Amino acid sequence: MANIDDILPDDGFAGVLVGRIWIDGATPGPRPVAVRREGLFDLSALAPTLSDLFDLANPAGQVARHEGPCLATLQEAADQGLLLAPCDLQAIKAAGVTFADSLIERVIEERARGDAAEADAIRLDLAKAVGSELTGVRPGSPEAEALKRALIAAGLWSQYLEVGIGPDAEVFTKAQPMSAVGWGARIGVHPKSMWNNPEPEIVLACASDGTVVGATLGNDVNLRDFEGRSALLLSKAKDNNASCAIGPFVRLFDETFSLEDVRAAELGLTVNGRDGFLLSGASSMHRISRDPLDLVAQTLNAEHQYPDGFMLFLGTLFAPTQDRGAPGAGFTHAVGDMVCIRSSRLGSLVNEVTTSDLAPPWRFGARALMRSLGARGLL
Repeated sequence: MANIDDILPDDGFAGVLVGRIWIDGATPGPRPVAVRREGLFDLSALAPTLSDLFDLANPAGQVARHEGPCLATLQEAADQGLLLAPCDLQAIKAAGVTFADSLIERVIEERARGDAAEADAIRLDLAKAVGSELTGVRPGSPEAEALKRALIAAGLWSQYLEVGIGPDAEVFTKAQPMSAVGWGARIGVHPKSMWNNPEPEIVLACASDGTVVGATLGNDVNLRDFEGRSALLLSKAKDNNASCAIGPFVRLFDETFSLEDVRAAELGLTVNGRDGFLLSGASSMHRISRDPLDLVAQTLNAEHQYPDGFMLFLGTLFAPTQDRGAPGAGFTHAVGDMVCIRSSRLGSLVNEVTTSDLAPPWRFGARALMRSLGARGLL
């Protein structure tokens, strides 16, 4: 039985929490819900999708006032595996290389060509050459440009350093709309990957005009060997079946939670393996190199729009180097790993690792959602 206190934020139901749950029956499909102490209340009459909900004026206030039917208790939904990712039609975007520490790890991946055994030696060489110079450098600033020139002269330039300290952020498509899995679901790593890791991140929920309306947690599962072999393998490294987990709920901005809480957030991560392996890590948002609003502006602007809104992963400080097997081999997932990402204001996202070919196939997409809404008279 799931421990509800472990899913919820430290202040429980104090904030305005919204999510999605799966409902079977005559018209099966997802339902947007308000998460309250008394249960999970259907928001369909207010907004048939979370994409619609996030476009409302003052969504937190409207959710707080809305009285829909109770569909289940949180305990029931968690125990029965009904909790879905708290997004639907939104594009799922991710910002990469947004922390100096993880930037170094991306450079190591590139230089090691995806070979974990080579990483330790390269890590030491880069630490001697760069040290703490990257910390505190504002991307796109004159200081960043001077560092860029120095690194080029030393033969240490990299495409990852370009997006890490250059003016343009890396923003890529992490997964397709409707494909993310939620709390309690299995997450997938490519069966051919031998070097991979979880990536604990804050995920912003953004309306179609770019307004940030709330935040949640995400696991941007990363295949370090695939991406390290070639940056052109980014889509294969990132967008696989069940490789994107988001949840447990979006906490909407209100008097209890704001963007300042996102900027100050501390994320903890634990990985518990069936083999007894334990990994702990953390990511501190105050060490991010680019402000969240800058990343939003580089995602949606005059050159690129998202009429259904978007979810934006903000990147992570966490890059595990702890050996799991042979010395120098570093960390990689094993089937059965339990991954828990927690933030005091957003709760916990928990998933079990499998391979993408063995995870439940993704079959309920946008067309299925439209048919479900149409059958319920919501279109």
